[in-house]
Amino acid sequence: MAKQQKGLSFYNKENRITSTNIYSVFSWAFVMGVAVLLAFFCVSLYGIQTTVVGNSMEPSLFNGQVLFLDRAVYAIFSPQYGDVVAFRPNGNTNAHFSVKRVLGVPGDTVEIKGGVFYRNGERQDGLFDDQIADPGVAGDPVLLGEDEYFVMGDNCNSSEDSRSANLGNVKKEHIVGKAWLHMAGGEAGIGRVK
Repeated sequence: MAKQQKGLSFYNKENRITSTNIYSVFSWAFVMGVAVLLAFFCVSLYGIQTTVVGNSMEPSLFNGQVLFLDRAVYAIFSPQYGDVVAFRPNGNTNAHFSVKRVLGVPGDTVEIKGGVFYRNGERQDGLFDDQIADPGVAGDPVLLGEDEYFVMGDNCNSSEDSRSANLGNVKKEHIVGKAWLHMAGGEAGIGRVK
């Protein structure tokens, strides 16, 4: 009869490579690869951020607020009335993103008369808290081209926007994305940026 040894045993156990082990390794590698691709996709479409500079979007957005942009939505849909968009002024890739609200879409005629914004001849009340002091180029009717958008800051009397001749109408190709999440002071607001 063999005597059992007490204590530690230091013999080498031979590891075998089995099809189950190979399947397990490839399964984990596949799951990790999909996770990395999904993370890359999400960051590239939704991970871009910008900071609001100045008071042109008050009271909706304030100086220093961080905005996260949805870049994918405008690959499928076009900007709509009321969307808050970030764009490169005149397509300048070295400029900080400008953040404004879309008030006119392709085919619209916009005009500012008597401190009031008109779209296609109809008065648009309730867009601004104050009357618009400077109509800029919109003092005369402005017809938007097929890929042009008329944008303005919510603080209409402290905003450089489509009324300015040096900025003008914004082309769709210059729009980076739609603001969908804003953060300030550790708090976040999700959904439509108002």
